[in-house]
Amino acid sequence: MALLEGVRSATLSATGSWRMFRGERAGTVVARGAAGESWTVEAGAGTLRLRRADGVPTEWLRGPVLVRALNDDALVSVDGKRYRGEVLLVPGPDGVMVVNHLPMEWYLRGVVPLEIGPDRRDTELAAAEAQAVAARSYALVKLREAGPRAFDVRASVLDQVYGGVAAERRLSDSAVRGTAGLVLRYQGRPVNAPYHSACGGSTAEPQEVWRSSAEPYLRRVSDRIPGTDRHYCDLAPRARWTRTWSMTELDTLVVRYLSRANGGRTARGHVRQVRVEGVTPSGRAEALVVDTDGGTVRLRGNEMRSVFRSATGEMLNSTYVSVQAAEQGARGLTRLTLRGQGYGHGIGLCQWGAIGRARAGQDFRTILATYYPGTTIDYLD
Repeated sequence: MALLEGVRSATLSATGSWRMFRGERAGTVVARGAAGESWTVEAGAGTLRLRRADGVPTEWLRGPVLVRALNDDALVSVDGKRYRGEVLLVPGPDGVMVVNHLPMEWYLRGVVPLEIGPDRRDTELAAAEAQAVAARSYALVKLREAGPRAFDVRASVLDQVYGGVAAERRLSDSAVRGTAGLVLRYQGRPVNAPYHSACGGSTAEPQEVWRSSAEPYLRRVSDRIPGTDRHYCDLAPRARWTRTWSMTELDTLVVRYLSRANGGRTARGHVRQVRVEGVTPSGRAEALVVDTDGGTVRLRGNEMRSVFRSATGEMLNSTYVSVQAAEQGARGLTRLTLRGQGYGHGIGLCQWGAIGRARAGQDFRTILATYYPGTTIDYLD
């Protein structure tokens, strides 16, 4: 998976003796490193070179360079972060791409604790196991779709967050081992298994949030606890929330984000009104309509989250929103407050819902069957 893309330099080391080889499959040795010795990879114009700590460089190299520890137990480090497996350095026009090659089960050890949370209790093991199966399924589908590029997935929220060895935890390691090789299938084929932090009471179907078609195994699922008015994901930190913007902050959203969502057409002036237009079957806003001095923009699905960001650039928590308050002034809105539920796109596995279900005694198979109805669990081919 891609750890870094387009970097000008990165620092490399290993916990044991290591070698740097020309090519993707351990060709000619271009440099040798001792345990703890640091080297720097530097980007050129579609080339790279390696520089020893004392400043002595290799020649400029056009092809990729494979970094491999000689001892199977040794770890390779990139910018101080340790990783299992091998590291591939790929030169490109914008810098060097740093890719970690490793077996699926090792990869999941660095994914599951960051996606389901690193501090899970033993009573929440089933949630971590469900996360492991969903993450493995997602990675398998991406692997088969990747084509000729040097990596299958990115180590970030663009795919699945991966933290290498530092992320690994006892309970999540147990979850990965306990579900080793298991993936979700629908009618025999492995499925992309999206997941999110908290659904807010009901998961969504893809067409409610994304510009995509429905999937038979991604149907709306109620997270209500039977016989109560509570939900399994009510324990989530962002189960209920509000977000407020001043006039100045709304003007900034118009300049930075609204024009982009408006097909490139410039949105101008102050925000006059924001209103919810329609409600999806799961209870989310079908659209947020934004009236400005320069015209009206209708935001659907994740467009709402991309435009209504915080001052630090964080996306709106979810599309499960309503307008709580809209204070008017002579030039437009002086203050806007949205009230919302849940965190994330709302499709597939609700992670906090899975945690609540695990605490209630459900096993990982029951949890997965709930959030991905119609699927089966089977081993990798």
